[in-house]
Amino acid sequence: MRIENEVKLDYSDVLICPKRSEAPSRKNVVLSRKFNFLNSGAEWEGVPIVAANMSTVGTFAMAKALEKFGMMVCLHKHYETNRVVEFLRNTQAFYTLGIKDDDFEKLTFFKEKFGYAPKFICLDVANGYTKFFVDKCREIRNAFKDSVLMAGNVCTPEMVQELLLAGGVDIVKIGIGPGSACTTRIVAGVGYPQLSACIECADAAHGLRGHIVADGGCTTSGDIAKAFGAGADFVMLGGMLGGHDECEGDWELDSSGNKKHLRFYGMSSKEAMEKFNGGVAKYRASEGRSAKIPYRGSVEETIQEILGGLRSTCTYVGTENIKDLSKCCKFVRVNNTHNRIFEN
Repeated sequence: MRIENEVKLDYSDVLICPKRSEAPSRKNVVLSRKFNFLNSGAEWEGVPIVAANMSTVGTFAMAKALEKFGMMVCLHKHYETNRVVEFLRNTQAFYTLGIKDDDFEKLTFFKEKFGYAPKFICLDVANGYTKFFVDKCREIRNAFKDSVLMAGNVCTPEMVQELLLAGGVDIVKIGIGPGSACTTRIVAGVGYPQLSACIECADAAHGLRGHIVADGGCTTSGDIAKAFGAGADFVMLGGMLGGHDECEGDWELDSSGNKKHLRFYGMSSKEAMEKFNGGVAKYRASEGRSAKIPYRGSVEETIQEILGGLRSTCTYVGTENIKDLSKCCKFVRVNNTHNRIFEN
């Protein structure tokens, strides 16, 4: 046993310090980026925000809506394969799978029956620290050499390097327990503050020409800006995209039949495991929670607010594009980030 005494930070522990600049109007800020990926050799250009592969937000409708803004979605893995195949013919999105044998059988079936492989693959597990997981990443890389592979989750530099070098991963998912619907830090006592995780893991990835996606912990557009400022190449959102028309799941309706609340839950929650896996296995505990999210209309308005916030951040620190945000960003530690007098 040992204790690391250096303080590690979350988004709520810092603010971005403004600086004098000659940056033009917010409307001139470029939020799109072009990526060249390490192991697949593929290229992609767009706004590097990704909807999480949760059954409520990783939907076909969400992918269509975010595509208008140049963004991506990790589709949840519970769609029928035939539907996913047809959808991916015309829309860019990540095909998501876990590490069970039937997940790999579906992915192999996808290629063998329909003659093409998903351009983007997301291998998603709660614990990306096992040799078994690294081997599965390598198995996918060997079988789908040209596909962009996103995989995780981890939260430390050494494992980022392992996944990039030994696993053949292009984008490493960063985050153990920061999500609004995740209880891993409570149930297992395991995790790492997300801002520090992004800073340290981005440094490890970029030294190898790899990339990371900050997965979880963002509750405002300011948090997203902090993630990019910390070096994240992509930011993944779950709860911030919940409650919109593009979500799927169980809606609570008012007396007139209008949407009122959406049941939102983590994919390791008891509710999700009962719905998709027949219940919580006796050898494990639930590591997710469920909550009701108020109806919020179309996701497009939320996306506009997020993009407007990011443009504002860039002008405050003196950059005209999101790629250089981390180069211009200085964080200041704080005891309180904002005035909460009018918050519930």
